[in-house]
Amino acid sequence: MQNISRRGFMGKAFGAVAGVGAVGSLVAMKKTWDPLPSVKAAGFTTLDMTKYPEGELITEKWRGKPIFVLKKTAEMVASQTATQKARDIVVGGSHFMLCIGLCTHLGCIPGYNPAEKAFLCACHGGQFDWSGQVTKVPPPRGFDIPPFKIEGNNMILGEVGPEYQAMKDSGITL
Repeated sequence: MQNISRRGFMGKAFGAVAGVGAVGSLVAMKKTWDPLPSVKAAGFTTLDMTKYPEGELITEKWRGKPIFVLKKTAEMVASQTATQKARDIVVGGSHFMLCIGLCTHLGCIPGYNPAEKAFLCACHGGQFDWSGQVTKVPPPRGFDIPPFKIEGNNMILGEVGPEYQAMKDSGITL
């Protein structure tokens, strides 16, 4: 009789040890699937929108991609069409063109010509205006706008705010 209860005890003990080992293994496996802290940190970039000079294109970096930021002058804002205005991001009363600086044709980085206020993709001749819309094909659409959220005078890239969601819902960006 004592032999049977010893087997039962040993079986339960073995089961408990195996269960703890299985849980430990699952926790270790989950940690390998989680992104590294450096990757998580690279997901969000905060831009202080008060530091950008009017009419000058500044290139920032987000998730390894170039981000074009252009604070529009009063003349640019006054001369915009309705479609160009729809792509504006307004922060603190200032109008900005903010986009991922990659041609939507093949992913080249277009150059900006401040005299013409236009972008030219030298690879295949695609052109964009200063609002990010295509003015000469082959690009199939305007520059993509990264997910953003506005908090005061800051813009947080990588987080979806109501302004971005409205642009996405209306088809301005993907």
